[in-house]
Amino acid sequence: MSLVLSFELSDEVYAVLQQQAEVAGVSLAELVATSIEQQYTSLRRENSQPETEKEAARQRFRSHAGSINLGYVTGAENKSIDADLVRAYSNTSEETN
Repeated sequence: MSLVLSFELSDEVYAVLQQQAEVAGVSLAELVATSIEQQYTSLRRENSQPETEKEAARQRFRSHAGSINLGYVTGAENKSIDADLVRAYSNTSEETN
């Protein structure tokens, strides 16, 4: 079953879509319909994933947080950051002279 859908586009959007359709060698209607169908199919696949799988994927992703060990404690306070920047710029200027 297919239905007819009408909607308004700005002249700018219409021109861009028309150009894309010409490049692809299809009609404007076919380009827009195909694009909408692809987006729908993609969304449907994402939403069809069971909630348990989604949660398992989230947990796998979260397990990576903080997993990098630099071998030394890093500080996020401004004094530590400023000191790191001073050291980095001081070493750079000495190396270039």
